Amino acid sequence: MTAPEAALGDEARRVGAASSPDLHGVLLTLAYDGAPFCGYAKQANGRTIAGELEGAIASVDPKATSTRGVSRTDAGVHARGQLVAFDSTKDIDSRGWVLALNQELPREIAVVRAVRMPARFEPRRHVLHKSYVYRFLESRTRDPLVDKFAWRVPYRLNHLLMSEAAATIQGEHDFRAFRGSADTRDETVRHIFRISLAPAAHDSRITELTVTGNKFLYNMIRIIAGTLVDIGRDHLPPDTFTRALASGLRKDLGITAPPEGLVLHEIQLTQSGTDQWPPLGPLWGGC
Repeated sequence: MTAPEAALGDEARRVGAASSPDLHGVLLTLAYDGAPFCGYAKQANGRTIAGELEGAIASVDPKATSTRGVSRTDAGVHARGQLVAFDSTKDIDSRGWVLALNQELPREIAVVRAVRMPARFEPRRHVLHKSYVYRFLESRTRDPLVDKFAWRVPYRLNHLLMSEAAATIQGEHDFRAFRGSADTRDETVRHIFRISLAPAAHDSRITELTVTGNKFLYNMIRIIAGTLVDIGRDHLPPDTFTRALASGLRKDLGITAPPEGLVLHEIQLTQSGTDQWPPLGPLWGGC
């Protein structure tokens, strides 16, 4: 069988599964170290989160449908709360899916929770809000235990100026200036419910930027983070965000922060499932 024929056969299998009345919907919460991957979405020539996950699912149920992820995180971006749905022809409980998939996944990816959902559930249509955390490490020297998950900034930042600037973009605004050139969407109004800067509880050298909103543009969080650093080191004026909101021009903002500091922290949906495992509560409550 040729490669195109194999691909057509695989697609036919998935379409056939999608039309079956005996499907069982599953919603997974994923955590992953994004450093070794070319992002979440599948690519023809690159290792991706979705590709690894679908391979693991297929090893348990070869007739399962393709996955439906909520957020297409970029290359190098991490997650601890990515949500991914799929449908299976096998009636496996949530505990079974968590344990089976984690045996098949590489060490950089883990299923941390599973719930039952209606078949064909599309999580992107039920997003209430998303939260991202971006971490800055203020240090003149490298730290091998931190560098992989934080942007090391080798100078002191003015946190007060950064917090005051961040407060100016809370609320609903047209964020057309806050996106990478690859984002060509016409609708650019977004609502930031909460944005804050605070020292990490476990390490005073690390500052955490937390942003919660209804949805985000391409590179929006990294542009906010990079601009805040430029404000904090006195490379840009404190009113930079206000001016960029008014102009709508990307050039009025600062640099795009590197991906390693960014974590997709949490996604809240308007709809919940059943048979959640592990259940919320004590660490060992589901065993």
